[in-house]
Amino acid sequence: MIIHSRPFDHPDAVVLNAQVQLEYAERYGDEGDVTPLDPSMFRPPNGLYLLAYDALDRPVATGGWRTQDRNDLGYSDGDAELKRMFVVPEGRGNGLARRILAALEDDARAAGRTRMVLETGTRQPEAIALYASSGYSPCEKFGHYRTYESSRCYAKPLR
Repeated sequence: MIIHSRPFDHPDAVVLNAQVQLEYAERYGDEGDVTPLDPSMFRPPNGLYLLAYDALDRPVATGGWRTQDRNDLGYSDGDAELKRMFVVPEGRGNGLARRILAALEDDARAAGRTRMVLETGTRQPEAIALYASSGYSPCEKFGHYRTYESSRCYAKPLR
């Protein structure tokens, strides 16, 4: 597997984002994640978006982080928010998400961010298991879905 930095609106990112949105819609019975996102949010040094490709150069996994600081959505100064972590079904179980997560943490740390935060949901037990096994702990809810009962927020110090 090869991991490349790509813009959030790169054609391969758009394809994987559509796939993850379908999965969210199936799991939660809604329209998917409607958190407002813009490609500029993932441009270094204020963020990063990664795509993983298999041996046949097919995009198989994705993930990004974006800068967050204290605001009315519950973020804290120094936060890096993890977004759009996704591995295509046929690529799961090979450690792709863990590799992307580590690369994103390293990049956010190098950019001076002090805490990685993420929001997931109760219908994503695989994600919850990944984050728990990677050192993330439950934290106070933040972000677009902070008032949803099914929302779960996690944080990990980066220093």
